[in-house]
Amino acid sequence: MEKSDIASCLSWAKTILCESESPALDAELLLAKALDKNRTYLFTWPEKLLGNSEFALFKQFVERRLHGEPIAYIVGEQGFWTLTLKVNASTLIPRPETELLVELALDLLANKAAQILDLGTGTGAIALALASENPTFSVLGLDCIPEAVQLATENQQQCGITNAAFELSHWFSVLDDQARDGDDRRRFDLIVSNPPYIDSSDPHLSLGDVRFEPKSALVADQEGLADIQLIANQAHHYLLDGGWLMFEHGYDQGESARKILTALGYQRVETFQDVGDRDRVTRGQWFAG
Repeated sequence: MEKSDIASCLSWAKTILCESESPALDAELLLAKALDKNRTYLFTWPEKLLGNSEFALFKQFVERRLHGEPIAYIVGEQGFWTLTLKVNASTLIPRPETELLVELALDLLANKAAQILDLGTGTGAIALALASENPTFSVLGLDCIPEAVQLATENQQQCGITNAAFELSHWFSVLDDQARDGDDRRRFDLIVSNPPYIDSSDPHLSLGDVRFEPKSALVADQEGLADIQLIANQAHHYLLDGGWLMFEHGYDQGESARKILTALGYQRVETFQDVGDRDRVTRGQWFAG
């Protein structure tokens, strides 16, 4: 590349990243990050020359993307719902299809001051999206990875959300510990989760962004259903009477998810499709006794 002005850098990167699904957007996001500016700046000052350090950093970013590293990990953030969240390699990258969980939860709990539990919270995306929409919600996010809990807490502080909190826990373990310490077992109106649900033999694990994401957050035994089964087995002990369990799963797991919930005694079991008309979220309601 002969010139290092903004327009030339974008053109070069777009050509280099031609195999990406969105080469122009990738180039813009990477250059904006290298310059520590927003994307509008790029189109306002197309003839501005990059400094040597900015140019070197931009080329480094492009090289990382060329090797398949997700844009979100390179720039360190990802949009989800109405929020901009920090991300790193300790967690999954929040995806648009997971917003279906948020939509369904908000519809379910409309005008209610609810207690909500988010299992395997990762970046805190689901918990923070719900908390941001209703200040009367009290949302607890749990994750077994210390770095994820720290990241979710940073996102909570960055977004200025005060009705969500995050704790270290392997699924429900911290709630069990609190109960053993003499506290009343905490119960929730809604338990949500985007658990690992990909089978270890799934060829998609070697493609795209998921190559760089933590396998512990993606892969589950029993053809991807082990963690869903575990959560469903235990969740009713932590639900208020009439409370709901709702979780994301793979496009081909809707029937299996419904069978799991129905066999355990959950009622009003239903699967919902994402914008691509693929099974994505299943929920069921629990009634005590």
